Amino acid sequence: MAQALAAFFSSGFRPMFLSAALWAALSMSLWILYWTGSTSWEPSWPALDWHVHGLLFGYGSAVLCGFLFTAIPNWTKRPPVAGLPLAALWLLWVTGRVATASYLPWALTLGLDVGFLLLVCLLAARDILAAGNRRNLPVIAMVALFAVANTLFHLDIRAESLASSGNGARMGIALLILLISLIGGRIIPIFTTNWLKQHNATKPPVQFNRQDGVILAASALALLLWILTPDRQTTGFALGFAGLAHFWRLSRWQGHRTGSEPIILALHVAYLFVPLGYLLTAASAFGTISPMAGQHAWTAGALGGMTLIVMTRASLGHSGRPLKASHLDTTFLSLIGLAAGTRILSALDVLSEPLLHLSATLWIVGFTLFVLRFGKGMFQPRPAAA
Repeated sequence: MAQALAAFFSSGFRPMFLSAALWAALSMSLWILYWTGSTSWEPSWPALDWHVHGLLFGYGSAVLCGFLFTAIPNWTKRPPVAGLPLAALWLLWVTGRVATASYLPWALTLGLDVGFLLLVCLLAARDILAAGNRRNLPVIAMVALFAVANTLFHLDIRAESLASSGNGARMGIALLILLISLIGGRIIPIFTTNWLKQHNATKPPVQFNRQDGVILAASALALLLWILTPDRQTTGFALGFAGLAHFWRLSRWQGHRTGSEPIILALHVAYLFVPLGYLLTAASAFGTISPMAGQHAWTAGALGGMTLIVMTRASLGHSGRPLKASHLDTTFLSLIGLAAGTRILSALDVLSEPLLHLSATLWIVGFTLFVLRFGKGMFQPRPAAA
């Protein structure tokens, strides 16, 4: 047992990615049971607010923590956050999930939930500054803003307004989409280039350049308008422009050439939900469709898909296994993409209720398969290099 726990808390991806996947499946199961009247359990918050918060800030914060504490040792060459400090941080995240689902005092729930993100920022900033690695400080700044968004969500709960439609929720979504656009815009062309080189392909994808920087700046402006004024036509035009720009950006990464390697192709498919989310949200700003379509393209599609791929790659690579998708990996990655697609169609009033149930089922099964695939290995030390 001691050896298994030592392995489990030896790197941030192990407890945080496994817990994130478990929470993604469990919280969606609870939401569907509640929504269908199949359980007597009720959260202390309005049910929709609890559902949105659980997957946006609960799942999102766990993935951010796992990603940062796995990537930062590579960025800084410093020892990872591990052992008792990582165990305490993980326990704080778990306590936050319990707090938001129970009837603890509002201030205590806020402190536990937001305190986790603040500790992540402090620990990450400490290592980055100690190593002089200022290039990655913007990522930490965005995580800090994510903590601000979470605080705004809690304040909406306190004010008894609809937090799931408030500025805090939109700010949280916007920040995660910007992080996916920033990090994805670096890793997708790099991973694709490396894979194409292994197959003797020429003409590599375009790497991150000034054009990407301009697109990210325009996207940040469009998202800021959406946070503050989601229903104005100016916001719709800005979101529409950003969506087209991201489609063009994605086209430069040559995803169509990676069809024989699902774990690479899945990155491109997941990123496709970023521009789709912009365009659908632009349409909702003009009052033509429900805002839920664009928001689920971003959350279920881009966030769910991109994070699951990153978690899969980390779980393979850091356990000494080849970065090649098995049939099971391909299955659960496909299920999350299908879950996002069916949820978008449901929000567009296409077989709304049946597709809503189908989407939730696909989501639950997809993340459960990830847990079954990697759960045992998270408690095993990485094999020694041959």
